[in-house]
Amino acid sequence: MFSSLAIRDFRFLWLSSLAASFAMQMQMVARGWLIYDMTSSPLALTWVMLSFMLPSFLFSLAGGVIADRMRKKSIMVVSQLLNTAATAVLATIVHAGEVTFWHFIWFGLFNGTVLSISMPARFSVAPEIVGRERVVNAMALQSSTFNLSRILGPAVAGGLIALFAAGDTTSMAGVGLVFYVIAGLSCVSVICTGMLHYRGDPTRTAVTTVGADVREGFRFIGKERVVLGLLLVGLVPMTFGFVPTFLMPAFNADVIGGGPDDLGLLMAAMGVGALSGSLLLARLGDMRGKGRGMFVATYVWAVFLLAFALSESLATAMLVGACVGLAGSLMGSLNMSVVQLAVGPEIRGRVMAIMMMSHGLSPLGLIPISAAAEYVGIEVAILGSAVLLGVSMAVLGALFPELRRIDQGHGGDEPRAGAAVGGAGSERRRAEQGRSTA
Repeated sequence: MFSSLAIRDFRFLWLSSLAASFAMQMQMVARGWLIYDMTSSPLALTWVMLSFMLPSFLFSLAGGVIADRMRKKSIMVVSQLLNTAATAVLATIVHAGEVTFWHFIWFGLFNGTVLSISMPARFSVAPEIVGRERVVNAMALQSSTFNLSRILGPAVAGGLIALFAAGDTTSMAGVGLVFYVIAGLSCVSVICTGMLHYRGDPTRTAVTTVGADVREGFRFIGKERVVLGLLLVGLVPMTFGFVPTFLMPAFNADVIGGGPDDLGLLMAAMGVGALSGSLLLARLGDMRGKGRGMFVATYVWAVFLLAFALSESLATAMLVGACVGLAGSLMGSLNMSVVQLAVGPEIRGRVMAIMMMSHGLSPLGLIPISAAAEYVGIEVAILGSAVLLGVSMAVLGALFPELRRIDQGHGGDEPRAGAAVGGAGSERRRAEQGRSTA
């Protein structure tokens, strides 16, 4: 289950990701609580999330080209330093009681831009550190950092807000102190990344223009139906599946009638399930039937999402939410693992960038669902997202039947990405076959 952690650099990468994930989860709770307290609007929550994710659509391609041309470690360290500084500035504004809705929009745009440029490099690092045979295990353990933070991060953030505010949960000063803690966690992430021996030297020399590199990435995806299908699976169904995460402050306030500590418990329950899913996949390792597994996990995810929408008590919502988290984690980790296995290192940064770019569009799908939550009810909105989750996956299964036939994601007679990229495709395949033989 933990074989990749035996590798020193992966341990530091894992710790860096854990600190960054804790910072992100705590920030989601603190930000969501404060915004909903200020506006009482589910749409406001979505606009802030859109400001954070839209830069992924605009700048991820540049980040992908940078990841293939520059040292990945340097990219990660600089971006994390910028993120830490911005969080500290926002903490000061919130603590002083001068924060407005627009501060969160501008902060979201800045942080989203920095992350969109750096994340293709971060996503490309794990396969280069652990080797191809440990990719599934490493990606599942990377996912576990996010899911572990989903368990403890929201509960810690909600508890700290209540503690620092001394009973006045509308206090901006209390939320500001939580943002200072978040900035400290971001600093820990920078230190752990700096401890890596791995430098991530460029896999590609700058012999072509940036535009040519971008076009090559799109041509690769256009030729490889398996990769295109996997990217769409990672975009459309998962947009609907993660609706409860984005709208949890509204569900907590309007359905459960809870405070910040209850919001933390709800999000932590989903994190428990998600962590269980990540560890289960890490234990299974390079399992067979990855394609069928993605579809089964998605349909189970949709069923539990329906049940979550009908939950009326905190205990029921936490129990069902844990099941939602487990199914969603299995689906997401499988999808990311197969994408990593399907592409070679010479183009991996750009494929990850295109994947992130498509994810930057996901909040657009949340706008009508958020509007439904505001004008019809949060329960109806989540019910609709559950139906759309199952239907969209069924449609993609019909359009890309080869996705169901993916067995291990590499080798054999199953569908795989095999186009030559930059003249290196056949050489890469021969090298991989040689490593497999060895």
